Amino acid sequence: MTEITGKTKLFGVIADPVDHVRAPMVFNPVFQDRNIDAVLVPMHILPQHLDNTLTALARMPNMGGVAVTIPHKMTAAKLCDQLGVAAEVTGAVNAIRFEQGRLIGDNFDGKGFVAGLKGEGHDPSGKHAVLIGAGGAARAIAMALAEAGVGRLSIVNRSLAKAEDLKALILSHFSISVDAAEITQIDTIKTGVDLLINATSLGLHEADALPVDLDGVDIGTIIADIIMVPEMTKWLTAAADRGLTIHKGRHMLDYQKDLIANFIGAWS
Repeated sequence: MTEITGKTKLFGVIADPVDHVRAPMVFNPVFQDRNIDAVLVPMHILPQHLDNTLTALARMPNMGGVAVTIPHKMTAAKLCDQLGVAAEVTGAVNAIRFEQGRLIGDNFDGKGFVAGLKGEGHDPSGKHAVLIGAGGAARAIAMALAEAGVGRLSIVNRSLAKAEDLKALILSHFSISVDAAEITQIDTIKTGVDLLINATSLGLHEADALPVDLDGVDIGTIIADIIMVPEMTKWLTAAADRGLTIHKGRHMLDYQKDLIANFIGAWS
């Protein structure tokens, strides 16, 4: 994209806060490389304004759709007129396409996360994964890990009820080993696992606590994050300093960008 004109197609990424989003850095270079007259911009939308803002955006003829991230994924799903299968199952969206004022939502986080693991040489099939969090992104990732044939999945969350709900959701679709626990039990859970995943928002800000203390984590455990900016969170840095293998949050978007783009019509 060399210049924006009245013919330029608009896309956005919605978040609160918005300074951590990577979507503009991922999509806009592709628009330029493929000579597509489009631009994707960050949009800071407060939770209390989400409904009205999405409704207004959907009525703009030159607005194709938006990528959706923290904290809007679950609330935005409730505002959609139509959901894809992954969004229906997880109750969360990370992409919304606008069709004549209607909101069509789906969720590609799980597929993107698993594709990123495999693409970086970390196939989760048969492995024991521990998932920290039970929100929109965590739900999508949990379902995708189950579909990928993970050997055992442990869901750890501040609220045991939410972890149990996610466990029940997985077991209603897959026959795998799943357990749920409160975050206070993490010290007895984090040892002897293959994959430890932060699917919370911890790490967006410098002052954030670590999602999980890494003391006692086996050297063979892969430490994965879903935070995209900063690329090296304090947690990933701490893991690397200990000699642990890390998996960056950026891979989740990098490996799903074509899925999202095709869904919202960005590549067309």
